[in-house]
Amino acid sequence: MEEHVRICHFRNHYELTRKNFMVKNLKRFRKQLERESGRLEAAKCDFFPKTFELPSEYHLFVEEFRRNPGITWIMKPVARSQGKGIFLFRKLKDIIEWKKEQKDEIPVENYVAQRYIENPYLIGGRKFDLRVYVLVTSYIPLRAWLYRDGFARFSNTRFTLSSIDDQYIHLTNVAIQKTAPDYDPEKGCKWMIQQLRQYLTAKHGPAAVETLFQNMDNIFIKSLQSVQKIIINDKHCFELYGYDILLDEDLKPWLLEVNASPSLTASSQEDYDLKCRLLEDSLHVVDMEGRLTGKEKRVGGFDLMWNDGPVSRDDGQLDSVSNGTFMANTHLGCINDRKKNLRQLMKTASKKPPTAQ
Repeated sequence: MEEHVRICHFRNHYELTRKNFMVKNLKRFRKQLERESGRLEAAKCDFFPKTFELPSEYHLFVEEFRRNPGITWIMKPVARSQGKGIFLFRKLKDIIEWKKEQKDEIPVENYVAQRYIENPYLIGGRKFDLRVYVLVTSYIPLRAWLYRDGFARFSNTRFTLSSIDDQYIHLTNVAIQKTAPDYDPEKGCKWMIQQLRQYLTAKHGPAAVETLFQNMDNIFIKSLQSVQKIIINDKHCFELYGYDILLDEDLKPWLLEVNASPSLTASSQEDYDLKCRLLEDSLHVVDMEGRLTGKEKRVGGFDLMWNDGPVSRDDGQLDSVSNGTFMANTHLGCINDRKKNLRQLMKTASKKPPTAQ
């Protein structure tokens, strides 16, 4: 393959982006951490709800279901998106009926049964989740960039557990919400993540919100590390992932899924502008023209958060302002003054001697 060619997927990216594979890899990685680093380090992987693959783990699921009767579970097809095929249930007979239907299908479609987060954080009585963008340019060594922009997707109906069949209450996917009878396309159902961070800071204080966003950073890194030795690394490949994160009422972030081809369809002008910036900045990071030095910690709206190890905000030294604690180079939900950064990068690039062809 020619040097300048780039492919926007790693060959077996499904190890992270297929729900069943993601859970298996996270479980395996957690056990590895417990063996090598102890339970405290392994506990940092406790960010996804208890999950079983069906039909292969059906009997394990039934045992868990009977140990904890009365809780709500959510069924998700492993290879579908935009909320298709998802449903909630509390009774085992619902799964027995589903299992019978599956026998009539050839081939059988795999699902995951996942414990439903029954106490989501609500704003205005409505549930929401977050879409966050992470760009990986290498797995060996792991090199990952976090985008400053993102958004919260809200349900169109006030949250309640008394009606688990109403998808407009429980599924925040825009593809679902825009079909609601009272959906207003002018208002939409999204907040920019900067707006959400400001809201949470005003309500809970800067310290609690900083901890929340640090815990989200942990989700991004640990999930990538869980597949680092499995993904087929190729210097010609890169991948933009769309992480779906749910917050519960205690401000604990939960990983719902990782999308290999996050939707770039816009539901508003603000959404359109965000996704145009995202695409432009992704291409700047990939740098097919060879204009960057390779030492950049920020390119446009992307911040380098991992480069074969954590990246600090101050060139690898401990942050004296924060009493010697390490400050990660992540700025999710902060001001995105990307144009100023890009102008500086292009100015530097113009002074860089041309590479030999």
